[in-house]
Amino acid sequence: MTAQTIQKFHVIGISTRTTNENGQAAADLEALWGRFWGEDIQKQIPAKVSDDIYAVYTEYETDFTRPYTTIIGLAVSSLENIPQGFTGITIETSVYEKFVSRGKMPEAVFNTWLEIWANEELNAKRAYQADFTVHGKKYYDGDQAEVETFISVKS
Repeated sequence: MTAQTIQKFHVIGISTRTTNENGQAAADLEALWGRFWGEDIQKQIPAKVSDDIYAVYTEYETDFTRPYTTIIGLAVSSLENIPQGFTGITIETSVYEKFVSRGKMPEAVFNTWLEIWANEELNAKRAYQADFTVHGKKYYDGDQAEVETFISVKS
């Protein structure tokens, strides 16, 4: 876990509203990822700045135990041209705690979230503005894959 400031950026992607209650998020997010890959969503996003995939967790009702919105998409240079049916979000400059998931995906990322949710000290200082994972080039490395998770914290 390392604290760092991330500068403002934008993401366009597809979204769903979900909750961690009763395992609902697992089903909803699996369906969202299935749509992302199945419909070649990354090819439909205008003004992308890289091929890194972002999963953004935002619009928390209260905390991780209550409903929130997940957006899967790409970082973009502008939110001026959001395709119909897509969602755009600005991630404001903020301080984040960084975690790195290593191993087979998506299990490694899920295990990181379990670690985050169990960390009472971290949860007490979470800002619940926008958390996100970055699925870069190392995401495709099979059992050696890596994904970075950024949790917004109060500064």
